[in-house]
Amino acid sequence: MFAGSVLAAFGAVSAVVQFVGQLFPRAVARPGLVLAASVALCLAWGLARARPQAAVRQEFGRPGMTVVVEEGDLFAQPGHLVVGFTDTFDTLVDDGVVINGTSVQGQLLDRRYGGDAARLDAELAAALAGVAPVTRESARDKPRGKRARYPIGTVATLGSRPQLVFAVAYSRMGNDCVAASSVHDLWFGLDRLWDAVHRHAQLERVTMPLTGAGLARLHDLDEDSLLRLILLSFVAHSWERTVCRELRVLVRPGELGRIDLPETGAFLATLAAGARRHV
Repeated sequence: MFAGSVLAAFGAVSAVVQFVGQLFPRAVARPGLVLAASVALCLAWGLARARPQAAVRQEFGRPGMTVVVEEGDLFAQPGHLVVGFTDTFDTLVDDGVVINGTSVQGQLLDRRYGGDAARLDAELAAALAGVAPVTRESARDKPRGKRARYPIGTVATLGSRPQLVFAVAYSRMGNDCVAASSVHDLWFGLDRLWDAVHRHAQLERVTMPLTGAGLARLHDLDEDSLLRLILLSFVAHSWERTVCRELRVLVRPGELGRIDLPETGAFLATLAAGARRHV
């Protein structure tokens, strides 16, 4: 990439220098200086072209919305957040067994709730009050954490506008406290998530992580495929009714190198073209 960009730039600069030399001979009277300047310009161009892409942005005319994929800190963003949960909506991080403190859930507790697990649990209980659990584990079978299991796709809407948290259950918590998910569970969870965002976000900006890339052990998809699944789900849902005016998918620095952002940009452009045809 770097070498190709430098050679292409050098060819273009050489053509310009020759053209200028024919019109203004004095401008190229010092060929050594011209060569050095040309090489410096080409190297700078090559470095700029070879620099890894850090973000992708796609505007959709119909429906009117913007999708952004970029590197960043999820909890430093304004607006509403999406956080993935398990079907038990466990929150215990004290022993590092039930919920890992470095996970998105662990960061939610630390940075949005100041480590106050009781307050987070109270908000979850209130949000889930109208949802019937599908089953309850016994203390013998699941000695740690919560024991009520909710349907995959359950969304607990926490907090208040303009900083709601959409806690979506897209994975299953094993009795051994190991979470696992599948492509089907994630797709179904996303479908229910967009419904909740449509109802509660009032079209405001929503930010989410690369859901499924962490400890949910969704091994069927690599990061590129996972990202495209999320984007496809959002855009397809938006064809039926507008979910929000802006969706941002934030990728952690450690994950960015495993994602082909130019290909992601091309994929979003294709979806935007498809959205125009759909409408």
